[in-house]
Amino acid sequence: MKLPLPLPSPHPSLEGHFPGEPILPGVVLLDEALHAIEAASGAHGRWRIGSVKFLGAVSQHPTLLLEYERAPSGALRFTITDTGRPVATGTLTELDGD
Repeated sequence: MKLPLPLPSPHPSLEGHFPGEPILPGVVLLDEALHAIEAASGAHGRWRIGSVKFLGAVSQHPTLLLEYERAPSGALRFTITDTGRPVATGTLTELDGD
């Protein structure tokens, strides 16, 4: 599935993150991806991060696209791009409720 990841421009987290050359913190990027996946899938559960690799910085005015697919194991594999350039990849596992 492909989803745009719209962020307010400029994102509030940019103010203190490398002044002069602001980049979006990876934790914000991952949080936005999780919210988008939950909204699209209707699965509002807890997620365990299997792996995440940040491949590049996200600039002040990104055009982000999230692509994800469910693997045979049930995990979600995802890639986030900024104007076609990969900036993060990883896997997520949905945990069962207690």
